[in-house]
Amino acid sequence: MRARVDFARSKLFPQGFIDVLRQIALFASAYYAYRFLRGVVDDGQGAAIAFQNARELISIEQTLGFFSERAIQDVTGGWSVTTDIASLIYINAQTSVVLGAIFYLYLFHNQRYYFVRNMMIVSMAIALVGYIVYPTAPPRFFFPEYGFRDTVSEFTGVSHSDVKVNALFNPYAAVPSMHCCFAIIIGGTLATLAKHRVTRVLWIAYPVVMAWVVVVTGNHWILDAVLGGATAAVSLFAARWLAGKRPAAWSFSPVRVPEPVQAQA
Repeated sequence: MRARVDFARSKLFPQGFIDVLRQIALFASAYYAYRFLRGVVDDGQGAAIAFQNARELISIEQTLGFFSERAIQDVTGGWSVTTDIASLIYINAQTSVVLGAIFYLYLFHNQRYYFVRNMMIVSMAIALVGYIVYPTAPPRFFFPEYGFRDTVSEFTGVSHSDVKVNALFNPYAAVPSMHCCFAIIIGGTLATLAKHRVTRVLWIAYPVVMAWVVVVTGNHWILDAVLGGATAAVSLFAARWLAGKRPAAWSFSPVRVPEPVQAQA
């Protein structure tokens, strides 16, 4: 019985109970920093700037020749089941999928978890800077001008303008798309860990599907998705640099590297 308890404990707490609390505290701090930031940009002046930035972004996409968000919505909008699936994926991507991946990595690939967590923390820090410097209104706010649909609201029956819903999210956190950023981080990691070819292909395709989802649901511009990918790339290089520079300090893990055993004469 004692052996079973010890085995279960080692699975649930690979680095000890304190380490679990440490990981929860890190992600909770990042989440509440995001919530605090919402109050910084979500006011009258912040909203005006966010809409101005969105129009600048539209101009950039038109100049580059890929202002196609409305066309993508129109093509997909012909099949309600498709937009419902996209909305369902969007709703669960940053909750069920991200949390599930974090728990899975921590419990079953613990040594890989810390590097992935570092990438996520770095990417969230980059995103927070982006939301402060360049708050941007998403396409769903441009229904009168361009006819964009808010498919998530249509699917759930709950408007993004609802006070309770709006209190949980920053409505102008479009640049970069963290849905796309996290999809690349998680999809790339789980693809390398997948044992079956079909599972590997599905995780490789996940970031591409997510790019389609964020555009179809009217929550992000195409350029947001591109910048989300750039954020993932920067976070990868940053995590590698930090791990190489000060691996013990940056891991936030109690794991100790054993000292070499000296040969006895």
